[in-house]
Order: sequence, then C-alpha cells, then structure tokens
Amino acid sequence: MAAPSAVVLRAGAGRALRGRLAGLSGSWLLEGRARGAACPARCAAGRSGPHAILGPPRERPPPVPACGAEQGRLLVQQPDQPDNPKVLRVAIVGAPNAGKSTLSNQLLGRKAFPVSKKVHTTRCSAHGVVTHEDTQLIILDTPGLTSPQKAKRHNLEKSLIIDPWDSMKHADLVVVLVDVSDHWTRNQLSPQVLKCLSRFLQIPSILVLNKVDLLKKKHLLLDLVVQLTEGVVNGKKVAVKPLLKPHSHSTKSTPLQGAQAPLPENAAKESSCPQKAGQAQLGYDSDADSAVRSSGLLHTLEGTGEVPMPSPPVPGDLKKKGWPHFREIFMLAALHADEVETLKRHLLLQAKPGPWEFHSRVLTSQSPQEICDNIIREKLLEYLPKEVPYSVLQKMESWSEGPAGELVILQTLLVQKLTHKNMLIGMDGNMISRIAKEAGNDLSDIFLCDVYLKLRVKLMN
Repeated sequence: MAAPSAVVLRAGAGRALRGRLAGLSGSWLLEGRARGAACPARCAAGRSGPHAILGPPRERPPPVPACGAEQGRLLVQQPDQPDNPKVLRVAIVGAPNAGKSTLSNQLLGRKAFPVSKKVHTTRCSAHGVVTHEDTQLIILDTPGLTSPQKAKRHNLEKSLIIDPWDSMKHADLVVVLVDVSDHWTRNQLSPQVLKCLSRFLQIPSILVLNKVDLLKKKHLLLDLVVQLTEGVVNGKKVAVKPLLKPHSHSTKSTPLQGAQAPLPENAAKESSCPQKAGQAQLGYDSDADSAVRSSGLLHTLEGTGEVPMPSPPVPGDLKKKGWPHFREIFMLAALHADEVETLKRHLLLQAKPGPWEFHSRVLTSQSPQEICDNIIREKLLEYLPKEVPYSVLQKMESWSEGPAGELVILQTLLVQKLTHKNMLIGMDGNMISRIAKEAGNDLSDIFLCDVYLKLRVKLMN
C-alpha cells in the first residue's frame, strides 16, 4: 500500500518563510508563513481514504491535527490496539532545564513540547505517545521539580509544584534526568527529586545522564554515577576501576559507546550492547577526547556483588546526595539524539501486557492551541532577556483556514512596559520577525501543513 499522500508531499516539499512588518493602530504585527505539506486546517469529520482509516505508518511519528475538534475526537477514539498490546507509562523528572522536554521530543520522533535554555519552559504536565508495533509508551513530560519556597518567591504557577507529583502517581517507570554539564548541580540529586523518589519507592527508576557531549572530561562520568547512586545500582555495589589506555592504532569508537549500566539478566540477553549484565564501559572518540585519553586511563563500572538494599532517604535529610535504588543507568546527549534510541529500545522492552490508552495516530494529549501557545512562548524565552518573557501574556485572536487550505493563526502578545514592547519588536522588527518565522516553522512540522502565523504586540491597558 502506498504511503499516505501527506507524508509523500511533506518529504518532497521545500520550506519557505516570508515575513511582513506593518504598524496596526499603534501595535506591531508580524506575519510568518512556514510551508509544509498541503493539509487543510478544517475539521474533516467526513474524510475518507486510507489515511483516515489506517492513519500514518506506526514507524513514523504522526502529526498533530491542526483542528482542535479533530484532535479532540482522536483523543477519545477507541485505540486500534493489536491482539496482545503492551503499555508503559514513563514519568521523566529532574531539576529545571535538565533537558526533559528535549528527551521527550526525541523519544516521540517529532517536536511536541517546548524547549529553551531558560528554566520552567514546561509549565504543566502533558502526555506524549510512542506507538511501536504492539507496544505503546506514554511519556509524561513534567515541569522541573522545584520547591514551594522558590515557586512563591518567583510567583510561579501551582502546576509547577503539583504536576510532577501527579505524574509520579500514574507512572510505571521513572526516568531521572541529570544535566552533567552543570558542575554546580551534577554531583548530587536535588532534594526535590530525592523526596519524590522516596515517596514513590515502589516505582522502578532509572538514571539518565544528559548532555554528556558538553562534558570535556569524560572520565568524570562514571565518578558521577557512583555519587548519584551512592555506589549501588540494581542491588549491586559498583566501583570505578581503571583500564589500560587503548592502543593508538585501535579502531575509533563512538563517544557514547556502551553507555548503559547495568542491565538486568533478562534484558541483557535481548540487548545488542556488548557489555555483560552488571557492567558498563565508556568509549572515547579519538579526536574529541584525546585530552581525556592522555591521562592514560579509561574507566569501567563493575558490579561487585549483591548488597542489602539501603533504606530510602528520610524527607529533609540533607546528607543524602544520591539514590541507591536505580535499576539502570544511561548516558546520552538528547539534543543530538545520541544514544536516545538505546534508551527507547530499553523502555519498549520494559512494557507490560495491558490495553493501549490512545489511538496509534495520537502523538500528544495537548490541543493544537496549547501546542501553538507553548511553541511561541518557547521562542519568547529563548530570545528575550531575564524576566521579560515570563511577563508576556498570550491571547489567541483567531485560528482559521486560509484560501489555499493553510492554517492561519493570529495571536496578540501583551506586555507590561514600553521597554518590553521595544525589546520584543526589536530593531526594525527583527526580533518579532525571527520569533514568528521560527515558531511558524516548528508548527508546520508539528501539524504537517502550511502555517501562516501572525504575531501582534500590544501594551496592556
């Protein structure tokens, strides 16, 4: 059967962006158009054909319908599950800006969650759905865990405190993400993460070290593992041992080769990784990591035998720095998708028999308007300084189909001060133009259709 026409068109379609700046009643308007596949924004209740019946191939991530009503019907539609379905609900938790949304997007295979370098980009929990053959992963992307004191001090929404805990209640597996490039926080888990893990001790958890590509001294990774796990992984005491420096003429290996430790016995047999259960080894790229190898040592993490399971940390115990109950450890660079597929395969293997929760055509539980708001806010956070983007209010003015079937979106950005307005517009409208073009381009990829985005900037009354 031929692939759905929308997929074929998108694969061969060029990408064009055009912007027009004009003054409107004392406000500024920027229109940015991102060209994608022809995909009407109207609700298609009566649509027929193989795309409507079967949906896109499951190995390809489906787009999000550009029509809110169509997405709503899809979310309540009976799942088209196989005879023996499997499911796994995965909560991704960690400190703010650890890369949770970036990892979620990479697991999904298509951008669905906002990402920026500033903290608290994700404001509330949302579900991402990965459907592969007979297995469905429900990715619970959560806001960064923060304390009530910080939330009150920075006037943050209650969802930033409540949603991560709610996600944990429904999770089958917890992924704890740590940014190893941040030398201020990488040596210990945050008190909020430890509190969360100790409260839900019955839920299996794995440790994922993110942004390893930004860590120049790769030999520190396994030392960090020992600190963050208190030297215990999957019930085994672990230790970092030196290995001989590889021969200078040895075959070049990937920087993240063998970045998983340790596999349980049943999964070790199924895994394609060369390590044995209970052992992980870190490889090095001969060019990028020559400084590390010049020390004359590589390291390996080895299990040294069963140990009594340590007691969970007592809430408020500041002496605890790590979590000795992790089942697995992964090292990856989510931004570049390095080793994300390895993690994804592991998650698929952990799925248990159970009914699917969503139709295979569902990518996320978010509405199209929520996605649009989040993507625009992502650009505001990325390009506006300090506290400015957090004070911008977004107002959706219109969401309609254009004459050529494109999606036409008009949103007003309300700012509190004239200086903030000038920052948002930029010199000759360059800033608002960039935001509109990049947001429109992202939305085109998410909805798999032409998007014509108009942004208007106004002062609050």
